[in-house]
Amino acid sequence: MSPRTTKPLSYLITDGATTLTTTPSSEEFTRLLALVHAAVCARVSLIQLREKLLRPRVLYELTARAAELTGGTQTRLLVNDRADIARAAGADGVHLTAQSLSAAVVRRALGETILVGVSTHSLAEATAARADGANFVVFGPIFNTPSKSAYGPPLGLAGLRATAHALAPFPLLALGGVTPENIPAILGAGASGVAAIRLFGEAEDLKEVVSLIESAGGIQAAQRDL
Repeated sequence: MSPRTTKPLSYLITDGATTLTTTPSSEEFTRLLALVHAAVCARVSLIQLREKLLRPRVLYELTARAAELTGGTQTRLLVNDRADIARAAGADGVHLTAQSLSAAVVRRALGETILVGVSTHSLAEATAARADGANFVVFGPIFNTPSKSAYGPPLGLAGLRATAHALAPFPLLALGGVTPENIPAILGAGASGVAAIRLFGEAEDLKEVVSLIESAGGIQAAQRDL
């Protein structure tokens, strides 16, 4: 399944607050499932379970229970890095990083039906991910954000615009410093949608955030048609 759509994509990334001591009865585990449920109700396009410190058995349990919530809905569930757990637990796909296996390897192992996203930080990386069989890439950081400082200075709207146009119509989602205020500019630069942690961090705000993204996308489409 491809994430391509006429509406801009919304990609919720979980905040990684779980630890090695987290269990299915822990508060943070329950909170994540509540966030997934709210995301489904808000029709968020994609969810990435980015819980890097969870023990594999607990990550499997989280993914399986999240997949029960997303199954049969418009929301697709991905697991950070662990393609094996994604497939075993019934998720829709996997999100790969620079340290992960390549999209081509995942494709050979798990076939064409699994959804594969890849984090990229340059046009070269995004082009390689597309060639390797990724369904979409996340590109950033676009704006300054503490969580992405290790990936170098922000790429800015100019870098986003150049990469999005070079890859078009391949889906590229912008990441890094995304706020309600800069979403119109991000979509106007050619991004297919936005990916974020903090923007999607509060369950009660998700419907409003998704509506904002879709409205901004509609404005951009109308301007292109003028």
